[in-house]
Amino acid sequence: MRLLIVSHTKHKKVENKLMAYAPYIIEMNLWLKNVDAVEVVAPLVKIPKTKIDLVYEHDNIMFNEIPTIAFTSLKNAFFSLLKLPLILFKIILACKRADHIHLRCPGNIGLLGCLVQILFPKKTKSAKYAGNWDPNAKQPLSYRFQKRLLSNVFLTRNMSVMVYGDWPNQTKNICSFFTATYKKEEIESVAPRVYSDKLDFLFVGSLVKGKRPLLAIKIIEQLYKLGYEVNLNLYGDGVLKEELLVYITTNKLEHVITLHGNQNKQTVKTALKKSHFLILPSKSEGWPKVLAEAMFFGVIPVATKISCVPYMLDYGDRGILIEPNLEFALKALLDGINKENLQEKSYKALIWSQQYTLETFEKEIAKLLKNKNSN
Repeated sequence: MRLLIVSHTKHKKVENKLMAYAPYIIEMNLWLKNVDAVEVVAPLVKIPKTKIDLVYEHDNIMFNEIPTIAFTSLKNAFFSLLKLPLILFKIILACKRADHIHLRCPGNIGLLGCLVQILFPKKTKSAKYAGNWDPNAKQPLSYRFQKRLLSNVFLTRNMSVMVYGDWPNQTKNICSFFTATYKKEEIESVAPRVYSDKLDFLFVGSLVKGKRPLLAIKIIEQLYKLGYEVNLNLYGDGVLKEELLVYITTNKLEHVITLHGNQNKQTVKTALKKSHFLILPSKSEGWPKVLAEAMFFGVIPVATKISCVPYMLDYGDRGILIEPNLEFALKALLDGINKENLQEKSYKALIWSQQYTLETFEKEIAKLLKNKNSN
């Protein structure tokens, strides 16, 4: 089988090896185990390899470079429109060559893939919608359009659409799915944490407005001012790094809050195993892998009520749900720390997350490919 991947993910070539952002590559390598040949249609960037990049693992892989596009300004929109014919042409030709078309959504390239796939109703297809599938979520027009197009079983035929969460009134091609990071062999016994002494908090993710790292810092700052012995370690990088450093320095929080930048999987895993809480006050998520990763080791997640997060946290039974407001978030966290059985919450988080291993994920992907290509 020849698999086509259409993605907005920025790729790199280092020493003739194709690579990209590690969580994406870890997942795609599971898909690649089930196919004979692969073609990737995606943008290529000429920047150095980082600690969070991994290589595709396949002997027969073709990379079809397309330019990046963005509509964030009039200038970007103008030049992006000029690039559209070339991108569409490349996607159409790649779809003709493919046995199975796999789209990565949402995103500008995913949107183009959603339009092109209409021309290939008989080809087997799948789409991974990694964003928020909540029908009531406020989202950009392009995201809403992709969701409508993917749900339209007349225009989008012979496709399984993998979404995060279990939502009512969905079309027959919508499949509730999940993602994973750790193998079954990485499951280990975790000693019950002590919550009466110092509390270790983690933030793992990009330092961008959508993840609200400053809100996470302010929540921990308020806990510290209330007399709690706490610290917060942030793993990740982004455009807000300098702003966060200024805030930490200005408010004399250097001994409480530390920015570690991007780190590899093992470093983050070590941090998870000794932390009490992971805080993620995001504006939007699909299936936030970092929450599941934290829960895998008994870390209690503290997260906003978005997308399928309430489902992941069993509506507060295996985590703490907060509002994107400092006062209300602090109150919910204090209630959780002071009133609830945190060891029980930690155990429930661990038991739930350890269902979703890479082996389970791989079986579900293989099943999806097999079922679609046997129709």
